[in-house]
Amino acid sequence: MTDTVKNTALFALVFALILISGFFQGWNNALFILNMGIISAIMALGVNLQWGFAGLFNVGVMGFVALGGLAAVLIGMPATPGAFAAGGLGVILALVLGSLTIVAAVLVYKRMAAGRTRNLVIAAVLIIGFFVFRAILDPNVALIEAVNPASTGYLGGLNPGTEETYRTYGWMMMIAWPVGGLFAAGAAWLIGKAALGLRSDYLAIATLGIAEIIIAVLKNEDWLTRGVKNVVGLPRPVPYELDLQSSAAFIERAASMGLDPVEASTLWVKVLYALLFAAVLGVLFWLTQRALNSPWGRMLRAIRDNEVAAEAMGKDVTARHLQVFILGSAICGIAGAMMTTLDSQLTPGTYQPLRFTFLVWVMVIVGGSGSNLGAILGGFLIWFLWVQVEPIGLFVMELITSGMAEDNWLRLHLIDSAAQMRLMTMGIIMIVVLRFSPRGLIPEK
Repeated sequence: MTDTVKNTALFALVFALILISGFFQGWNNALFILNMGIISAIMALGVNLQWGFAGLFNVGVMGFVALGGLAAVLIGMPATPGAFAAGGLGVILALVLGSLTIVAAVLVYKRMAAGRTRNLVIAAVLIIGFFVFRAILDPNVALIEAVNPASTGYLGGLNPGTEETYRTYGWMMMIAWPVGGLFAAGAAWLIGKAALGLRSDYLAIATLGIAEIIIAVLKNEDWLTRGVKNVVGLPRPVPYELDLQSSAAFIERAASMGLDPVEASTLWVKVLYALLFAAVLGVLFWLTQRALNSPWGRMLRAIRDNEVAAEAMGKDVTARHLQVFILGSAICGIAGAMMTTLDSQLTPGTYQPLRFTFLVWVMVIVGGSGSNLGAILGGFLIWFLWVQVEPIGLFVMELITSGMAEDNWLRLHLIDSAAQMRLMTMGIIMIVVLRFSPRGLIPEK
């Protein structure tokens, strides 16, 4: 069997599973799996760029995804009336002073001779700058959060509409996707400058810690994201179901297909999302393939395989690591903005770095580290299994215990345990794939 036939068969199998779920569980569920599968594939492409191309062990994926979600809020939501006037300028001033404090500390570090005096000056600059920063920030934050705290209590975004009309600017959410990539790339640059000199295990610890910091900021800085109160009702670049249901032409078209207008509107919206997301995935796949087969990509793989030899040939290993770390993180940021657009809400409490980073890594490893096509396959396959393992497990447990009494302790225990089968199943799948196909289902050539 040729590689082309094998790869086609694997993708056909995954999409056949999604179609089967549509027949048995409804097409709404199948389209949800498809849309989230596309977003998962994009995340897997970003991680594969870092790990598969350059061997960088990034465990902070969810931090960059969360920054993409923040971009969707800052671009898509309207400004909160009166919030900027209450404390916006003060917050901006505080952030500028905080940045200048860091710049001043760096300049002192570079221009003063090493020694106790330099350390004392840097400490003094940072401590004084921190207290000035907080003295300006805190009262202005309190003023912003006091503006209609029940429904807003944050600055809002750049959407030019009012609270009643901002949904008509849903097309702006597509602008938020590349902006989410820029946010993630900026954070990756800062992280990379500090952490890319670390060995792989220490880099993993550093990126995980920084991801936790990013998510903690989103949870606690209400003036920016409403914190755990969540931002809901984000506009979207596709029609609203109610608008479709009030369209005579759409109702007539749905009736001609034998569909209820409510169900048809929901399905059509998800199909449109799938087309938009697939277009983004196609563009990113084309770009990553070009990068993989370029001299730059070959150099990265050479660095990955033997850093010492590559450095001896005059390659700047740290600079190349920084480049690929930024690019991979930017792709994760784009995926995060897309996911927030699909959900139409930002919920910082749902970003769990260890749990979902683990899931993305399973996608890359099972699909094939170093293979862009494998990362996409892993994204679709693992997301499908993540969603379906629990209902399938519940069905299997009920089938196994069908002959037992309703109140049998073993039956109750097995049925209750079905909800915990997700992580176990992911582990089993990864072990089986690594045993029989150690380089993944679609390995790197």
